[in-house]
Amino acid sequence: MLVVVLLTIGSAITICFGAWHLFVPAIWDWYSYIDSEAHELVVAVRAINVFFSMSLVVAGAVMLVFLHRKPMVTFYARSISISLTLLWGLRVALQLIWPQGSITPALQYGMLGVFVMVFVLFAYSSCFMQDAP
Repeated sequence: MLVVVLLTIGSAITICFGAWHLFVPAIWDWYSYIDSEAHELVVAVRAINVFFSMSLVVAGAVMLVFLHRKPMVTFYARSISISLTLLWGLRVALQLIWPQGSITPALQYGMLGVFVMVFVLFAYSSCFMQDAP
């Protein structure tokens, strides 16, 4: 039961992070850093961001579907959980190597803390998920 709660929290955070990331270009005015003549670059950055954002939303949603399906198919839930563990682990590594949010330490370390927390939620759950009876 604890694993289901942890995976639900991790999946909800993954979905919210993906949805929030759709608005990041406008919030941080990404396109002001790109030459106004570089239309294809703007389109490429937009496409990558939308693809990334929706990938997180879909991965989190699929995790919730397999997690709360009755009976739960542990193989599918574990497969997605391991995939999300690897994804969030990579995000933690990138935050340590090339930190984002370095404008303020609270943002930089706050992001790292959230990334580590979500990584741990999925990693723990991947290790201790048990087959449904």
